[in-house]
Amino acid sequence: MKFTVNRLAFISYLNDVQRAISSKVAIEVLKGIKLTLSADALKLTGSDVDITIETIISIGDDNAALQVEEEGSVILPANFFINIVKKLPEATLTLEVNERFQATITSGVSEFKINGLNPEDFPQLPEIDTDDQFILPADTLKQVISQTVVAVSNQEMRPILTGVHLAIRDQQLLAVATDSHRLSQRKISLANIGAHLAYDVIIPGRSLGELGKMLTDDEEEVVIQISQNQVLFTFGHTSYYSRLLEGMYPDTEQLIPQTSNTDILFDAVEMLRSIERASLLSHAGHNNVVKLSLKVAEQKATLSGNSPEIGMVEEDLAFNSLTGNDLEISFNPDYMKDALRSFGKAEIKMSFTQPLRPFTLVPSEDGNDFVQLITPVRTF
Repeated sequence: MKFTVNRLAFISYLNDVQRAISSKVAIEVLKGIKLTLSADALKLTGSDVDITIETIISIGDDNAALQVEEEGSVILPANFFINIVKKLPEATLTLEVNERFQATITSGVSEFKINGLNPEDFPQLPEIDTDDQFILPADTLKQVISQTVVAVSNQEMRPILTGVHLAIRDQQLLAVATDSHRLSQRKISLANIGAHLAYDVIIPGRSLGELGKMLTDDEEEVVIQISQNQVLFTFGHTSYYSRLLEGMYPDTEQLIPQTSNTDILFDAVEMLRSIERASLLSHAGHNNVVKLSLKVAEQKATLSGNSPEIGMVEEDLAFNSLTGNDLEISFNPDYMKDALRSFGKAEIKMSFTQPLRPFTLVPSEDGNDFVQLITPVRTF
């Protein structure tokens, strides 16, 4: 095989495929990128079994300026190959592969030779055995991902919680993640899909996190297909496959309180800054906890952090309204920071029932569509 391509455009495609490649896999071919060159396109594929990414550089892509001289395919070691391409001196590069799968990469005065592998040894793409599909705006999917993956567990002891629960029924999508200490739930209407479509799947949080990083402002929509053990996201020139987690996700609806005894409204950005200041000392101590004290009659909200080894901090919070009963509650500031960042610049309503019961954060507008729940910390 032999082709010439614009180096910077090629790097962009390679970076996308590299997201699916892990140095931890035991199978040697999965440490590489498969290149398949046809008369009209160059196909790049990477996989770690859990995630498979395929992206296509068309000869019609003006930025890539792909020129095909001889069709063929090869597997090249991902890290070496990408690092070489990034360091080449000229704007274009030429790659030629001989019958022994040895690749020669030339650009200006530089020439590299690296040994490749037989492309026949690369795993086949996952099968999506359904024609059913639905479409989401790319920015909506990116937002749902960013709002939910913050709450997935990173503990493999309960692998089901390392994923995001995605349920579709009655033309509504429900996305939920929890690590048992916090929960994030997002609902969106899917008026443009068939009423017969119904799914209940769990997608690994890592898969969604990498997908979210790939969705740029240039993408308009994402086509989603779900089969028995795989989900396929198609956007632009890329096909993104992820395996699904097996098992039953816990019933999380009952965890979200429907009533409250104390409510406070505040600006998410201002509260985030206050939490960041309070956590400066809490991180230095053995107990990573901050305390929120609400005095309704005095219309006063105080945030404090205490580290016996270092010192303490106390700050009066600005808020828009405070109603209900007085309350003192302690929580992990890292959970609160993650939650607040997911709201952007919105006004937030924080609702409490009791000092040791989970509390919720919702946007003051359309509060039923997005909920963050945090479990408090017992400090006595």
